[in-house]
Amino acid sequence: MDSFASRVALSVALTALFLWTLQPLAYRFGLLDRPGGRKQHARPTPITGGLSIALAVYITILATTPASAVPWAYISGSFLLIVVGMLDDAFDLHWSLRVLAQSAAGLIMVYGGGVQVEYVGFIFSSTPIVLGPWAAPFTVFATIGIINAVNMCDGSDGLAGSLCLAALAMFGAAALYAGNDRLFADLLPFVSALVAFLAFNMRFPWQRRAKVFLGNAGSAFLGFTIAWVVFRLTQNAAHPVSPVLAPWLLAPPLIDCLVLIARRLKMGRSPFLADRDHMHHLLHEAGFGPNAIAVGLTTVSLVIGVAAALVLRTDAIAEGHLVVAFGVMLSAYYWLTSQRDRAMRILGPLNAMLRRVRGGVGTAARSPGYAVAVSDEQVEYVPGASGTR
Repeated sequence: MDSFASRVALSVALTALFLWTLQPLAYRFGLLDRPGGRKQHARPTPITGGLSIALAVYITILATTPASAVPWAYISGSFLLIVVGMLDDAFDLHWSLRVLAQSAAGLIMVYGGGVQVEYVGFIFSSTPIVLGPWAAPFTVFATIGIINAVNMCDGSDGLAGSLCLAALAMFGAAALYAGNDRLFADLLPFVSALVAFLAFNMRFPWQRRAKVFLGNAGSAFLGFTIAWVVFRLTQNAAHPVSPVLAPWLLAPPLIDCLVLIARRLKMGRSPFLADRDHMHHLLHEAGFGPNAIAVGLTTVSLVIGVAAALVLRTDAIAEGHLVVAFGVMLSAYYWLTSQRDRAMRILGPLNAMLRRVRGGVGTAARSPGYAVAVSDEQVEYVPGASGTR
């Protein structure tokens, strides 16, 4: 327990220290996310959140892990993504270069760390589906998918960090339930670092805007971390957790990512082309504020994940049925968002109902078709736009 506490304390302290000390360097060297285009935040904001989290986690791992157990493959793969992500933040790299780096990190995971998806569970038969020679390419493909799902949800203050925190917390609970104490201990620095980061990234009465963003480096780092954890969690025969559970523990980002990619491909567009059709963009347009989006989607993620875990634990339905149910959720979200007016007709009244439940504290009535650009002093309604960043 003392080891657990020391990991938590060290990770929190280091993350806060790096977040604080790197901000002036970000302004000096131009590591800023500037307003404009799809980005609606009011001021240039440091994008050193991901680097701060990574440095804190690396130091915590090295300081609290025996030399023989240091996961050098994880550190190498994630550090590669941090470097490429910072270059992307600074120079807006072509998407193909980002995917190339993500593929390289996935290969490091497989061949350097020995972490890969070898089977995908008892989906539609009494024997597990074993991937065999397809294990390595499937692992790399899944890693790229998870990294981009996290990146796509990083568009509203506190959202990506909160969703990743919820996912890692659920993975930790699953590991603890399965008796995988080592994985649980390994997760503590990441969970602790995210808690410290969210203190700088979310909005509070004393903090009216995010002080720092994750940046592409941070979202890539967190996506790679989640992929690494998922594969270690679900491919451990000694402490079995069904691979079918994994997508349920990261449902909102995965659903948003898969539906957007399908829609873009259907329209003949690049799946990596940025737009204003993400889940958080639609919620902003329907009048939800950044905190409401972060807390609301994180709550949804926790409810979905815990419910799926409980259903799986009780053997109430087969694993294949959970796969089908996830497909139904994907289809429902695709239908909901296939027409923007339809989405606003549903999400707008939902926001109004939630405002009434909260008593209207800290919210203002907004009309569908209007998004929010928040400055330090006021909330401004911008016709025909959506999203905060």
